[in-house]
Amino acid sequence: MRIFSDAHFSFIEKRKSAYFLSGALLLAAIGAMVTNVALIGSWQDYGVDFTGGSLIQVRFEGSMTAGELRDALGGSTAPAITRFGAENEFTIRAPVLEDASVDEVRQQLEDEIGVAFGSGSFEVVRADLVGAKVGDELQRLAALAIILSFFLTLIYIAFRFELRFGIAAIIATVHDIMLTLGFLALFRVEIALPTVAALLTIVGYSLNDTIVVFDRVRENLDRKGGRKEDQELLVNRSINETLPRTVLTSGTTLAVLLALFILGGAVIRDFTMVLILGVIIGTYSSIFVASPALLEIQKRWGTGDDKEKEKARRRRKSASVPV
Repeated sequence: MRIFSDAHFSFIEKRKSAYFLSGALLLAAIGAMVTNVALIGSWQDYGVDFTGGSLIQVRFEGSMTAGELRDALGGSTAPAITRFGAENEFTIRAPVLEDASVDEVRQQLEDEIGVAFGSGSFEVVRADLVGAKVGDELQRLAALAIILSFFLTLIYIAFRFELRFGIAAIIATVHDIMLTLGFLALFRVEIALPTVAALLTIVGYSLNDTIVVFDRVRENLDRKGGRKEDQELLVNRSINETLPRTVLTSGTTLAVLLALFILGGAVIRDFTMVLILGVIIGTYSSIFVASPALLEIQKRWGTGDDKEKEKARRRRKSASVPV
């Protein structure tokens, strides 16, 4: 990190280029989601957790891997398979087609597993139905969880810093979530409950990185002469001062996530991919979105200090007017 210990990069000067890049990516994200509505009837490719379907838990007598079971059920076209509890126990989530019942889907899966491994090599522990109404409720609750996290974040940052810091942080976080959802829509990544967990993790990571930068901005403002200093220079210096921590945190996090993505298997690949994308976007937004947004808010609406100074200036001016 010594190469960043005395960094003097002109991040704020590049903010207009960042605005253009973010705007183009956001338009592409919205376009991908609108295209999905036209092609598949929804913004995203929702999985069984949100659209409804059958959930079957199977236990094998001998050793079994998720990869072997996935290959037996169609490979890349197989339903979602995750290990549950013991090494030889799995859950299979399969959508229910319009012309098939849950029992028919379960029987088809049992037949396919029996053909591949033998009818006596496994047992069905349970078979449940995830109804469409339950899926709709999960979609609503997932959206509510993200919106609630924004609201609580605004309250926390406004209390710890100032309201303008909270608004800037929310702008950056919305930017991150929209870009991530656009990526998922563009590549038709299936949205399941683990994906929602990844999105909420992205919210936390992005806010944490943003708060680190904002905390340094506040420290520099509170120093002697900080309020009189050029605010663009002050914010840019704050970003450079926290850059070693940002690079170290993002780098180590990405190293772990890349290892999970490569070695973790198909079960957690989508979850890990969303996190990798979120870390990259969150690091970018804390520098090129949140900090410039803070400057723009201050330029347009000022701060409490600015308002008090203006009132004092007016009082001095009125007192100096001869009677």
